[in-house]
Amino acid sequence: MALFEQGYSFVAGLDEAGRGCLAGPVVAAAVILPLDDQTLTRFSGVQDSKQLSMPIRERLYETIMQHAIAVGVGIGSVELIDERNILQATKHAMRSALTQLSPQPHALLLDALLLPNISLPQRSIIKGDARCLSIAAASIIAKVTRDRLMLQLHTQYPAYGFDQHKGYGTAAHLAALHTHGVTPHHRRTFAPVRELLFGLFTQPQQ
Repeated sequence: MALFEQGYSFVAGLDEAGRGCLAGPVVAAAVILPLDDQTLTRFSGVQDSKQLSMPIRERLYETIMQHAIAVGVGIGSVELIDERNILQATKHAMRSALTQLSPQPHALLLDALLLPNISLPQRSIIKGDARCLSIAAASIIAKVTRDRLMLQLHTQYPAYGFDQHKGYGTAAHLAALHTHGVTPHHRRTFAPVRELLFGLFTQPQQ
């Protein structure tokens, strides 16, 4: 709200999904929401995507896509994650999401992060996805987009259970890695995958 009060008409909230996963890309979204008397009613229920069930996230995704002023999505590939690290891949995905916005934003709100070399006012908000509506909206767009990508991977690699854990390091995922090995979509610089590649991996206790 402070940025709107300072005269910035289009303020984009940004967030990501998948930073802590062992497989799949990191996905970022940027969302510009309207600020009018209907905003809170129109986007009722929008909050941190991690606090929402899948059906509710899907419903809110459609609401955001329909009523937002602009939505952009960016991808940080597994190759980029392994080449540059997850933080740099996340920032790359966020910059890419910003380029998709039309109109372009006048200022940015981010969840505990700042983007270097961006000539826009930025505000980093701790737990922003729980405190800022546009960041929460971006978290939903990023999460739903990424989950859909992981469901596509599941059709190619059904033995890994990507439809269930979406690439996070659950016991089932670690067991599948031990049994079936590393796919091209696993992050080789992340410890459990790296340890398996170098023969240091031990199967988790069931």
